[in-house]
Parts: sequence; structure tokens; C-alpha cells
Amino acid sequence: MKFAQPAWLILLVLLPLLGAAAVAVARMRRKQWAAFVAPRLRSALIKGTSPLPRWFALFFLLAACSFIILALARPQADAGTRTEKSLGRNVLIALDLSRSMRVADVKPDRLERAKMVIFELLEAMPNERVGVIGFAGSAYVYAPLTVDHQAIRETVEQIDETWSTRGGSNIGSAIHLAIETLKKTGQKNNALVILSDGEKHDDQLDDLIDQARQSGVYILAIGVGTEDGDYVPNPDFPGGRMVDRGGKPVLSRLQPDVLRKLASETKGRYAVAGTGADMATMVTSAIQDLDAFEIEGRERAVMIEFYQWLLFPSLAFLLASILISTRWRGVNPALIAAAVIFTPSAARADEVSAAKEALEQGNHAEAMDAYRNLAEATRLRDRKARFHLGEATAAYQKGDFRAARGAYSQAMLSRDSKVRGNSHLGAGRSLFQLGWFSLAGDAYPDDSEHAPTLTDFDKMVRAKLDELRSGDESAASTDTIKTLVTNWADAVRHFDSAHATNPLEPSSSHNRALVMTYLKRLQELLEEDSEQTEQSMPQPQQGEGEPQQRKPGEGEPDENGEPQEGDGPQEPESQGDQGDDNEQPSEGPGDDEQESDNKSGDKQEQDENGKSPQDPGETPEERARRILQENTDTEKGPLSPGRIEFNPPEKDW
Repeated sequence: MKFAQPAWLILLVLLPLLGAAAVAVARMRRKQWAAFVAPRLRSALIKGTSPLPRWFALFFLLAACSFIILALARPQADAGTRTEKSLGRNVLIALDLSRSMRVADVKPDRLERAKMVIFELLEAMPNERVGVIGFAGSAYVYAPLTVDHQAIRETVEQIDETWSTRGGSNIGSAIHLAIETLKKTGQKNNALVILSDGEKHDDQLDDLIDQARQSGVYILAIGVGTEDGDYVPNPDFPGGRMVDRGGKPVLSRLQPDVLRKLASETKGRYAVAGTGADMATMVTSAIQDLDAFEIEGRERAVMIEFYQWLLFPSLAFLLASILISTRWRGVNPALIAAAVIFTPSAARADEVSAAKEALEQGNHAEAMDAYRNLAEATRLRDRKARFHLGEATAAYQKGDFRAARGAYSQAMLSRDSKVRGNSHLGAGRSLFQLGWFSLAGDAYPDDSEHAPTLTDFDKMVRAKLDELRSGDESAASTDTIKTLVTNWADAVRHFDSAHATNPLEPSSSHNRALVMTYLKRLQELLEEDSEQTEQSMPQPQQGEGEPQQRKPGEGEPDENGEPQEGDGPQEPESQGDQGDDNEQPSEGPGDDEQESDNKSGDKQEQDENGKSPQDPGETPEERARRILQENTDTEKGPLSPGRIEFNPPEKDW
């Protein structure tokens, strides 16, 4: 037997002092009455009462205080040790430690932002086995795979760019080391989370991707930084900036190509930190599909608490002290007891029942808020997931498919396979609805009677492609088709996960077949449109020669800005005079095409006012839009002197 917080026992010293003070006060009061009233008149003026109840009340009060103090000290008994076991997965985190990670294009800088993401991942994955790799010019395992997340947190807090012995940003060495480390675990499926600002890569990266796929390593890439970038800081250089061998400041930008390639070709995911996306949710939802295994955690001492056994007698003594010390004259105890028992208390509505009732009555917005508040109020993982599932159901029925997708992702964290399967199924439906809404402008009907046919689908896709081909700025961009394909591909993966979790549920297979039908038909329509576009392109005319070479000085303005001789389109007669036996005739089809080929790569023709002339049949609105497209380079502004691309293979930091 021992006390967890023995400092509270010091208060026991005060109890005898309180008892002695009560005795001293009672004697002082008797002396005051004796001095105030004569002994012969005392019995007539003072109605004497027995002091025994007051002393009993004091005793019970001191006893209640003593039991409360002992309960606060938390008496415990040692019941041995217990090894914690849980189901988890292997998640290895590769952190870029190159000098470019100190660039402050994200606040406070890239390395600190990456550390914040790691801390969020540790909180979101309490049962996973996590390790940390740091890489720059070379890679090293700074924290092996462990369930002790506190040790991982302490390592990440201390790590910085000085821990790497070699400069650079060799992401290939980090992937190779991660694959070898995860192979030793003996698990078929593992996750690798890369936090980096990207780099240019060589052909060896393709071999590493093949090794990762064969080893069952899913790469989740998180880009840190912005594409605008900033200068690389270094206190050892003048001005506090890194300079290259030419003495110019080195500019580092986020290069997402290699990170996006790693994620897509290993069936992982890519995101950019600081763009509003929930990195922890993305990673946890991605690793839910991996095989979980039993992980043995640390041994913990099992203690038996006895404080609850002291609370009941303390309350009993306190109540007895109150009852004994109360003067009951003029008060009917029966009435007091009846008032205490039968006074109606304020009824508090059951929030869960209220949320369920709102969902059944069609009050979707109210149900969403109710389930969201319930999920935020509880700390139990499974209950939180169930509440998020209710929130997602209300959002789906309301037609807010984006909110439904996010809530379904939260519900996937449940340990209950049924809840997890329903979450995957709902997420797949939400993603399909998002894609259909972007194409048709309306939700896909739930009943089969009003379901659109493939003919209707062909009309919608062809109409969208016609809008894209028309070049109208108000029409949907090509991102509409890309977003549709991405959402439907993710929906297929969620339906596969739902079927794997609950094979007896027929909805997942049916929905998957429906989405695959539309995807295959969409592919056929895109191929058909591509063939039509190629056929509609103008073909070279027979007898058309090589493009004429521009003579020196032809088409270039002089020092006063006036076009020199030969600048601009030539009349057929003048071209015929200048031609020789080896040149093509100036008249005939293809002459205009040859002249446009001779002008390729140069600016378009200008009239006498310095503006592009209006093409025949071109409206003023089309001409204005063409001029804006021609001057897009000037809209970006001039490049700052000394701004160069950040080329990791040539840097020596």
C-alpha cells in the first residue's frame, strides 16, 4: 500500500487543531454567560440544551474531512505489470534535412512546418509503430520503428539540418534506406511518409519505385514550400544568404514533380503542407487499407486505486454532521424529505436521440451540427467515428457531398469493421456524386427508374468537350475532366475497400460496376475526340517545300523601331521578283503557311501603331483575348537579377 500523492496527508495535522479550537471556543462561551447572568437567574432566563449533538456533529465533520484527505492522497496497491498490445502498422517518416529546408517561404520555415506535420501525425496515429529517417546528401535512421511516440517527439524536436554530415538532397538514398528498414519488419504492407521540398532526379528513381512496389511500400509524399520559393539562408555567407560559385544568391522552389511521381506510382497520395489540407487525416485514411498486426508496447505497472472506498464514508459522515447540527424546530422533516425527492429536476434532452430524430425528419443541417458536436465532445475513438458517420449521412442526404466525404474520412478511423466498411462505401458514393455534379451540374439520382442512360452520358460528355474545343473562357476547363476521373478512380478504390471489409454487402460491388462502366465509356469518348481532333488538323499540301529561310535583317526593326525592308507580309508580285529557280513559286496554295512557318518563335506582326492587326473574320472580343494571350509573359514581370533555379546535383551544401 502506498499513496500516489502523499502531500495531501499534511492536512491531517490541521484536524486536531480544529478540534482543540472548537473546545476552546465552547469554554469561552460558557464563561461569558456565567459573567453575564447570575447563577440564581440562569435557569429562568436561559433554556438549557444538551451540548452532546454539537459535539457529535463536530466529530462527524472531522471524520469526513479525514476521509476526504485520505482519498485525495490516492492510496494504491501494486498489482504487477502488464504489457500493452494493440493492432497497428509500420509508418516510417523521411524528413528532408537539406539547407533548403530553412527557406522561409512558409512560416516559420520549411523544416519547422514539416515538424508540425509530424507532430500531427503522431497524435492521429496513437497505435502505429513510427520511425524517423533524416536525409540530405545521405540518409540515416534517427529513430527506429517504435510505439513510444514520446521518444519520437523528442527526437523530432531536436533534429535540424546540422545533423546530416553531407549536404544536398538525395531523396533516392532515403527511399532505399526506408525499403531496407521496412523489409526487416517482415510485414507485407508498410507506409513511407516523405516530407521534402522536392528535387530533380535521375533514372535510378524508377528502379527505387519498382523496389518499393515489390516490397509493398506505399509512399505518401508531402511537399513543404511554395513554387515561388525564396533565397536559401546561410549565416556563414555575407548577407546571410547562400550563394553559388558565381556569387549569386541561390533561390529554392518547391519542385513537386518527383514527389507526385513517387506517390502516384506506388498507389500513395501527394499533398502540399500549408494549403488547408488535413495531412493527418490523409495519412490515417491511406494507411487504414494496410494490413494491421499485433504490436507489443511498453510494460506498465498496474495499480489498484482505493480512493473510491474512502469517498462513501466521507459523504456519510458529512451528511450525519449536517443533520445533527441542524435545528429542526418549526420544520417538518417529512416535508423536507418529500421536497427533496419529488422536486422535478430540469430534464436534459438526450443529444444522441435528438440528432437521430433530426436525421429521420429530414432536418439535415440540424443533424449535421448535432452529430459534429457529439463527435467533438467525446474522446472515445469508436464513438467519435460513429458520430462522424451520422454527420456524413446527413451531409450526403442534404447534397453537400464535399462535407460528406470529409466526415466519411473521419469515420474510417473506427476499429469496428462494419463502421469502417460503411464509411468506405459512403466515401465512394460521395466521390462519384462529386464527379457527376461537375459534369452534369446536378446529383446522380438514387432510384434506378430515373437513372440516366449511356446515351445521356455521351451527350453530356460531348457537350463538355465541345465547350473545351470552342476555346470559350467561360466554359469548363480541362481540369473538370481531370477532377472527374480522379474522383471516380478514388471512388472505385473505396468500393474495393468496402467490399474487402464487408464482402456480404452487395452495394459496394454494384456501385463499383456502375462507376467502371462510366469510366470505360468516358475513356472511349476521349479517344474518339482525340482522333477527331487529329483528323481536323490541316495537312501539308502536295508540292509544298521546306520553309523559306529569313534573310539577314529581314523582319527585324531598326534602331528607331521602324520595320526594315522585307518586314511584314509580302505581295505575290514582290515575292515573285525575289524568287530564284530553287525557291517555291510565290503564288499558289501553301504560300501563307510557308510565311507563317518562317515567323515561328517570333512575335506576331504589328501595324503602324505597334498593335497586332485584326485577322479577317475576327471579332473585337476575340482580338482582345488573343492580345492578352500574346502578352502573358509580360504579365509575370521581369525576373530579379541573380534568380537561378535551385539545382541540387550541383550544390555543395
